[in-house]
Amino acid sequence: MADNVYGRALTDAEIAAGIHRDFVGGLWDEVGRLQFDYLRAHGLLPQHRLLDVGCGALRGGIHFVRYLAPGHYHGLDVNASLLAAGRRELAAAGLGGLEVHLVADDGFRADRFGVRFDLAIAVSLFTHLPMNSIVRCLAAVGPTLAPGARFHASYFEAPAAVWLDPLPHAPGDIVTHYDRDPYHYAFAELRLLGGLAGLAVERIGDWQHPRGQRMAAFFRA
Repeated sequence: MADNVYGRALTDAEIAAGIHRDFVGGLWDEVGRLQFDYLRAHGLLPQHRLLDVGCGALRGGIHFVRYLAPGHYHGLDVNASLLAAGRRELAAAGLGGLEVHLVADDGFRADRFGVRFDLAIAVSLFTHLPMNSIVRCLAAVGPTLAPGARFHASYFEAPAAVWLDPLPHAPGDIVTHYDRDPYHYAFAELRLLGGLAGLAVERIGDWQHPRGQRMAAFFRA
């Protein structure tokens, strides 16, 4: 989804109608649960402090808030109306009374939370960002990671760097591009972008995403 579309403020009526679920890419139950199961498999514990970058309306956040200790979920998104929708989702799930930290920010400034994070995740964020924005995100999130912490980010993978042709992905029938949204990246490009932000990166690869996104994990070497 293009930035100018994603940044559009949803009305209260649209949120009440559940439009936000499709606005953040649909697959609400499937991808929400997938994020949670993935981080559990990669060491997430209730006492950990989690940063969810591009958290949207809390598609994954619902599951994380239910699992984590109160106050240990931190969601960051550019669209304040989606965060409002997320709070509505929490209330509907019986989680509205729990402490959560949600910040609307257009520069990925995770330091606004004032804590160090044990894990971080960004699902379907890098798929919509050009290279410079990815570096900005990594440079902003990196200093907030606790020693040994990893920032897991999903992306559409290209077989080689500077893959200019449109690239179809399966499953999901998504077609990505080198220089327009949705974007694809070779892992070598992610390694370069991580290096510019002072981070190393590991290719995780397939994590059973229904639209064929792959996963990488950034960390301070």
